[in-house]
Amino acid sequence: MSHEFHSLLVFLILGGGFAVVVLATSWLVRPNNPSPEKLCTYECGVDTQGPTWVQFKVSYFLYALVFLVFDVETVFLYPFAVMYKEFGAPALIAMGIFLVVLVIGLWYEWKEGALEWK
Repeated sequence: MSHEFHSLLVFLILGGGFAVVVLATSWLVRPNNPSPEKLCTYECGVDTQGPTWVQFKVSYFLYALVFLVFDVETVFLYPFAVMYKEFGAPALIAMGIFLVVLVIGLWYEWKEGALEWK
């Protein structure tokens, strides 16, 4: 049994070593010539006015995260829609549970006010 894990250990060591070598090589060969123009704060092609560390409302990020979560989860509906006839009734029940969980999550976000743009 331990012989089976030796190949996994070798794979992890080689994979980690490859990542370290690639990152070290890119760090060594990169150009490093910072200038004041490169080090200045840049935002949308316009020089910033006032302090650059402006706090944003967390609700903007929550709104984006909720959109991302529901967008990614709906991607899981496409394989089911394509292979519906081959999956049968158990898969239909599983997809129904999946959709119920999505609707409960959407209801919770709506109830908590995460979908309101204030």
